[in-house]
Amino acid sequence: MPERILYYDCSAGISGDMHLGAMVDLGVPADHLTRELGKLGLSGWKLQFTRDARKGIGGTRADVILDEPEGHAHSHDTAPHSHPHEHPHSHAGHEHAHAHEHRAHRDIAAMIERSSLAPGAKRRALAIFAHLAQAEAKIHGVSVDDVAFHEVGAADSIIDIVGAAIAIDWLKPDRVYVSAVELGGGFVKCAHGRLSVPAPATAELLRSAPVRLGAAPFETTTPTGAAILIASADGFTNTMDFAIERVGYGIGHKDGPIPNLLRVFLASRATAPTPAAAAPATSAGATAIVLECNLDDMTGETAGYVLERLLAAGAGDAWITPILMKKSRPAMTLSALCAPEREAALTEIFLRETTTLGLRRREVDKLTLERTTEEIATSFGPVRVKTGWLDGRRLKSKPEHDDLRRIATERGLPLPDVEHAVRLEIARQAPTP
Repeated sequence: MPERILYYDCSAGISGDMHLGAMVDLGVPADHLTRELGKLGLSGWKLQFTRDARKGIGGTRADVILDEPEGHAHSHDTAPHSHPHEHPHSHAGHEHAHAHEHRAHRDIAAMIERSSLAPGAKRRALAIFAHLAQAEAKIHGVSVDDVAFHEVGAADSIIDIVGAAIAIDWLKPDRVYVSAVELGGGFVKCAHGRLSVPAPATAELLRSAPVRLGAAPFETTTPTGAAILIASADGFTNTMDFAIERVGYGIGHKDGPIPNLLRVFLASRATAPTPAAAAPATSAGATAIVLECNLDDMTGETAGYVLERLLAAGAGDAWITPILMKKSRPAMTLSALCAPEREAALTEIFLRETTTLGLRRREVDKLTLERTTEEIATSFGPVRVKTGWLDGRRLKSKPEHDDLRRIATERGLPLPDVEHAVRLEIARQAPTP
């Protein structure tokens, strides 16, 4: 039961367009990206992918071409700002003088939420923007909702970010790992003036990640690239203990002393427990925090919106429970489970986005079955299946809902029928205990 690994070699940094190029080079269909991005309802853009090379290493270069008088072809993104910025501004070593649209974080989130993107891609895109908004809010001392993206609010950067979410969702890795991240060197021009690399948002986003400076005299990792990593990575490591299946190269627009490219590996790693080396019954996770409040004066539509915001901001789970309050008033309890480091961000969402005047918190210990994920062949095509193990024994298996939904949509079949058929096939293929 191999585990599917997506590994980012960021020894030359990462930007939004380099990431798109690497994903297409890795095998994500360009027409799939274009088709799915069309669901955002943005106009005046097109994606262009061309073959290019740096220091003799070939790969794919991505350009988001906008319909604007300057004929601007987007290269690297730059740092987001929460107030007007100066022109020209820096795009990872390139300067452009063109107008960008300005959009608030809430507007971008609403655009993504009302789109018909696949659930997995939608969640990841919201998470990437949430990480960017949280970084900007901290830098400028404002609330997350008051952050207004300028460069990152422009159509080209929205395409970079949502395109990243669509590509990763298409690849469907079980784990995402990242190497130490090269930040580059020199200075970057932005609304704050001429600042040394890394840009403030990049530094804030990568606070917990291993980073390096100085391999190139320009910005090699942009805020968009940093946000993609932080929203997606299961861990940072320079150890490659997996079997490589494919390698993709995303070519940057600038050249320098090292090959300006992002290298991404699609790989596999065996993870199945064996009878001779049985897995423990359960594994203890880190202490988690439960936040919750009772609400009797908020609509279900608003509660659903807040639920999505909590998940995008890093909640491990979030749910709504119907309750009766005093005088038999129908109400609901809104709850979220999160890691301790996400507590502050989620608390702000509770207090700003709901009608509550306070909330409860408690620490809980988590015990989980050992889990593995494998991709199995079915009559409908490949389906990812998550399995829980108890003392080395297969206890339960469950097909991924996103895969079942995709099959039902593509084949025009009722979702319950697809799920029933796939579960029967899983049961037939499961080894006898």
